[in-house]
Parts: sequence; structure tokens; C-alpha cells
Amino acid sequence: MKLVTAHVKNFRSVLDSNPVEIGDTTCLVGKNEAGKTAFLKALEGLRSVDRNYKQYGKTESYPRRFLAEYDERHPSGNAVVIETSWELEDSDKKAVCDELGEGALTGSTVQISKGYEQDGSNWVVPIDQKAVLQRLIGRFDLSKDEAAPISDAATTVQAAGLLEELEEPTEAQSEMLQAIQKYRDNSAILKAIDILNPLTPRFLYFSHYDRMAGALAINKLKQDQQQDNVEEGDQVFLDFLEYAGTTLEELHSATRFEELNAKCEGAANRITDQIFDYWTQNDQLSIEVELDMGLSEDEPPFNSGPIARARVRNSIHRVSVPFSERSAGFVWFFSFLVKFAQIKKQQGNVIILLDEPGLTLHGTAQKDLLRYFEEQLEPKHQVIYSTHSPFMVPADNLACVRTVEDVVSEDQRGRKVSEGTKVRSDVMTTDPQTNFPLLGAMGYEVTQGLVIKPDTLLVEGPSDILYLQAVSSKLKVAERTHLHPKWAVCPAGGIDKVLPFVRLFHGNGLNMVILTDFDRGQKRKLENLHKAELLEEERVILATEIADQDEADIEDFFTPEFFVELVNATYSLEGKDKLTVKKLNDADTNTNRMVKKAEAYFRTLPDSIPMFSHYDPALFLLQNPQLLDGRSAAVTGTLDRFELAFKRISNYE
Repeated sequence: MKLVTAHVKNFRSVLDSNPVEIGDTTCLVGKNEAGKTAFLKALEGLRSVDRNYKQYGKTESYPRRFLAEYDERHPSGNAVVIETSWELEDSDKKAVCDELGEGALTGSTVQISKGYEQDGSNWVVPIDQKAVLQRLIGRFDLSKDEAAPISDAATTVQAAGLLEELEEPTEAQSEMLQAIQKYRDNSAILKAIDILNPLTPRFLYFSHYDRMAGALAINKLKQDQQQDNVEEGDQVFLDFLEYAGTTLEELHSATRFEELNAKCEGAANRITDQIFDYWTQNDQLSIEVELDMGLSEDEPPFNSGPIARARVRNSIHRVSVPFSERSAGFVWFFSFLVKFAQIKKQQGNVIILLDEPGLTLHGTAQKDLLRYFEEQLEPKHQVIYSTHSPFMVPADNLACVRTVEDVVSEDQRGRKVSEGTKVRSDVMTTDPQTNFPLLGAMGYEVTQGLVIKPDTLLVEGPSDILYLQAVSSKLKVAERTHLHPKWAVCPAGGIDKVLPFVRLFHGNGLNMVILTDFDRGQKRKLENLHKAELLEEERVILATEIADQDEADIEDFFTPEFFVELVNATYSLEGKDKLTVKKLNDADTNTNRMVKKAEAYFRTLPDSIPMFSHYDPALFLLQNPQLLDGRSAAVTGTLDRFELAFKRISNYE
């Protein structure tokens, strides 16, 4: 069975979570104290792998501010904590129908819920009991007369009661009664539940992630095993050896050095190949497994008897160090993968609940962890995990993201009132702090898509992109030099932003060119860019070089006549408000930048006319490319300047 929805109520900070859709992987995003853990713990309590976890504790987990009103708020019984819906898979349906007959199921969704102080859970299974009865009648070949006494029965319980009342039941009637009595409480529904219960996943919750010990003292471990008191780190080491294809006993039983050495090397090679598929931070590492005798000056208990050690070798530095001395992130990642490899083998049918996994990992290592979820866990388990890290949000699968927020509203007197934790699939409707990891993930992916391409052209802003696209299209039609489609055009935000931008992506080996506006006040910034020596000076194309003036924006690639026509068309300027070249020049005589002049002119216009924006004319030109048709000096001069810029850029194609 597959979990499809979960609805948590009356549990810690959660008054009513909303019904939450659950997929193969579900990512819960929210800030600290939002209620992510509460949601996961409520899920765990429904069907925990911990057989000692029987009940939700009312005192411990019911929302404390309403605890005194519990009986009043729930007069009909104990409060419901969780309601879930499960989709029956083909194997589940077959198991039910093999027992109860074809047609026994009227649907493919099962409801399971649980409340406070309840050992078991409540099930709703879509069983057609009439169909079950007809199948039993046919199975035991009851004649019309034999079936008559149970003709009014709507359930197997009723049918069993009627058959039990017969003074002299026929053989067929007795056999049918015996078949029904094999059902728990004579109920076909309970029989269906008993069939489905072992087929339904349990929940495996993790919030404490054990780290593997770097060494094992064999004698102490055997003593701990006898006392059922194996330390957590030691247990992960044992799991590690099993994952590597051997056991401690197998290593210890080796009677020849070469045999022992072969087993250790084989285990080390296998674990190295498997683990380092998912650890891309450093591909020069390998795992070594050693078994030797403790020395007298080592710390107890490693000073006597056989000692199993795990070491990590770095082939670049030509050194190996104890496993425990590697970075916290590496130890966590390694231990996690070992632990969950054993879970896949031992736990079987479980839904994995992970509370804030990978907090010690670098962002790219968190991406590796997501890949592990997708490739190793998802094929066999549903995974539900919480995070507040942008790198743990699968930006390529935002449909799996659910935001978790402790919603606070105001009452009529303006006092803050908590509505409790809400879980939403509409990920863009919550507060900025809740959305921060999501926005960070999206920003990272957008940056990768826009920038991390082999050929990247950095420009000032979005309007530059639109102008370049519009004019390039016209030049392409005219079979003149235009912007090659291989270039990813990315807005950098100005020359002052270019240097950190280039530094950030320099290591990616991009073929990068910069086309940027320039004014005299940016001279030092340009010098700093050149001094950094991250780009050849020729790759920095200033608008001044194309427009042939000491200060320029991309708008200065247009002839004044064309720019005036474009602005008038964009803003529908007519009559006395219509812009002319003379009005443009006179608007601000302290600059030759047409954008600055246009801004100054628009400040003199009536309030009914919107202020000048860089973006508006650019969008208008893209939508109305016919403005660039014709052979007027205004158009040809404009096309010539843009072509000059494209020729400069094409030198680096």
C-alpha cells in the first residue's frame, strides 16, 4: 500500500495541518519551531516500527493550551490525531480478492486513523459484504432453500448469526459458517484489515543520526553483545562491515595473514566503490579496513586484544587517518549511507521519516544526499523529510515540497492568536521566512540555468536582454551578424556586480563576455575588474565603445531619432507631450546618455503619464519589431551599432 494523504490534528503545535498529499518523496520546508517534527512524529505514531510505541500520550502531546478543555472539546470520545489515506496496489487487491472473492473490493483507497490513548487504529476498507456473501454461497454450493435463511443478511456477521441459529444446518451451511468463523469476529471487513495490515508500511523515524566509531575493541564488543549493550557507534561499524560484505567474526576467524589481508582489502574496495558513488566532495579518498592487536600505550579498551579499525586514505596527500578524524560532514554522510543500506535489508516495508538530515553537509553534498534518496531509497520506500536548507529542496521537483508554518493571526482586539501548524502544497503562499529555503533553491537552479552554460554573455539588466533579442532577430533575417543562439544572456546588475559574479563562476571554465553600461564614476570598478585578471580586457565590451561617447547605456546604440520614435510609441505620447530629438537633448544638458535625458523629460510631463522605465521601451520593441523595418537613417544607424556589438561578441564564439 502507498500513503497518499495525511491529516494531523490535535497534536502538539498542530491543531489542524490540512490534508497533506504525500508522494514518493515529500519535502517539508519550514523554519525552526514551525511544527515539522510534530507532523513527522504524528505520522510515526500511527504505525511505528517501534513495537513499544502503542499510544499517543494525551498529557504529553495534546495541545497544552487546550488540555484543560479536552473533555469539553471531544465529548464523543478521544481526539483524533491523524487520518490517512492509502492507495491499494495490485498485490494488495489480489491478496484481498483471493480470500474474499472477486468483486469484494468496491474501491482502491483505504482510510486509517488513530486517536489518543488508542492501542490500535481505525480502518475503513471498501468491502462489498453482499458480494462476499454471494461468493461464499457459490463456493459452498448452497441451494436456493439453503441460502434462504441468510437472504436478508447484509454482512458476514449477520449471516453467521443466522446460520448459528439453525437447529439442523445442512453440510453446506455448516461449511459456510465455519469459513465465516475464521474471520475475526465473523467480519469480512476485519478479515480484509487482517490481510492488509501486514502489507501496510510502518513508519521509521530518524532524528538522531548515529556516527560510526573509527575502531572496535573486539573483546569489549563481545562483552557488550552478551549484555545487549552495544554502543550506537559500534553498531554502525558492525553494519559497515556487513555492508562491505563481511562480518567481524569472519575477519577474526581468519587463520592466515594473506587470508585476513584479502578479506580486509575486499571489504575496503567494496565499500569504497559503493559509498563514493554518492560522495563527490573528494574523489581521492578510499576506505581501508584493518585488524590488528592493541598496543599497551593505546587508550583503553584499544590497548589489548584484537582491534578492528576503519581508516580513510587520501591519495593526493598520501596519508591515511582514522575514520573518526575525518570531517563531521564526511563521517555523517558515510554513517548515514551505511545505516540506511542496512535498513533497506532488515526493515523491509517502511516509510522513512527523516528529521533535518544532512545539516553538517556542504550544499553540494546535500545535493548528493538528495540523489541518494532518489536512487536508493525511493525505489523501495516512500521518504518524508524535513529541512530548512535550500540545497535539500529538490528544485526540479517542487511538486513534492510542502511548506510548514506556525500560522499566527489577530483577533478582533488585535491580539495575536495561533492557528497552529499548517502544511500546504501551495508553496508560494506562506511567509518569507518559511519560503526562504524554497526561494534559495529556485534561485540556485535559475542561476544554474541562466549562467552555468558554456557561453555566457553578461549584461546590465533585463531590458538589455530584450533589446539584444529584438535587434538580433532583425539582423538575422537580413543575414547580417547577429547574436548566436549558443549565448546564454544573463543580467548581472551592473559593472559593480560583475566582478563578484565572475569570481563566483570563474572555476566553471565558462566562455564569458561582458557587455555593460558605463559612466565616468565607474572607472575604478572597471580598473578593479581588469586587475583581477579573471577575464581578458577585450572580453569586457563597454557601451561607450559601441556608442562612441564617454558615457553610454545600451539605449545609446539607438540613433536619437529612432529612440525618440520608440519612446513615443511605447507611451503613446502625442501633441505637446510628444518627444522630439530637440526636447530630448534639452531635457538634461549635463549628460549625453539618452536614458538620463528621457528620465528628465518625463519628470516634466503630467502625472497621468507614467514615469520612464528602462524596461517598457525594451518590451515594446520586442513585441513590435516592425519599428526596425525600413531603410531610414534612424533604423540603419541603429542596426549598424548593434551589429558592431555582435561582431565583438562573435570573436569569442
